[in-house]
Amino acid sequence: MDLGLNGHRVIVTAGASGIGRAIAEGFRAEGARVIICDIDEAALAGVVGMESARVDVSDRTAVARFMDESIAAMGGLDCLVNNAGTAGPTAAVEDMPPDGWDDTLAVCLTSQFNTTRCSVEALKASRNGSIINLSSLAGRVGFAMRTPYAAAKWGVVGFTKSLALELGPSGVRVNAILPGLVAGDRQRRVLEAKAQRLGQSYAETEAQAFSHVSIKEYVTPEQIADQCLFLASERGRTISGQAISICGDTQRLA
Repeated sequence: MDLGLNGHRVIVTAGASGIGRAIAEGFRAEGARVIICDIDEAALAGVVGMESARVDVSDRTAVARFMDESIAAMGGLDCLVNNAGTAGPTAAVEDMPPDGWDDTLAVCLTSQFNTTRCSVEALKASRNGSIINLSSLAGRVGFAMRTPYAAAKWGVVGFTKSLALELGPSGVRVNAILPGLVAGDRQRRVLEAKAQRLGQSYAETEAQAFSHVSIKEYVTPEQIADQCLFLASERGRTISGQAISICGDTQRLA
């Protein structure tokens, strides 16, 4: 299916691996010009054929410089994908390290403000402007022992819905994607941390994670990328203010 994204100008944060890499490569396969940033130098070194920069998305000054330079290099911006995130600590709230709380909100939530504030002018000038914010199913349900992550991801949904109201009159649509259990190293590390915390095996922890999922298989990064491509295309021009779950019908996070 030709989504009409040839020549689309796209920025993807944390685009060097995992979900972000799949999104960036999906756009590039459709003929879009994509610039990514990431904090992981080793992952960036493995990126071929895409413009990239090392950026800490919690550093407001560095983000502003990256956004300004990227938008100038592309002559504008049509889609911003706020993908950067961190799993944060796994702990009961009384044991939660305050720095872990602060860092999680800075990367998962405030980073999206950092990039968005620098992109609005260019997106308003686009004929097909959109913002796609990565939240999580933890942004719709509670998540025991992962309170900073859940709080940040709920914040992403509120940020998204407020931006949709604010930017809609200028023709810019804003949506959030809420993945469930996503295949990859990050999900494995999360489950390993929880298994260690609970004193049980990885297999037991994984089985618990899937116990409230109707479709008992991992979501792939490519499925999330496909949703992003559709939302950014003209076919998604009336979709805005939505929090779209891609989660196999997960009822709760165990």
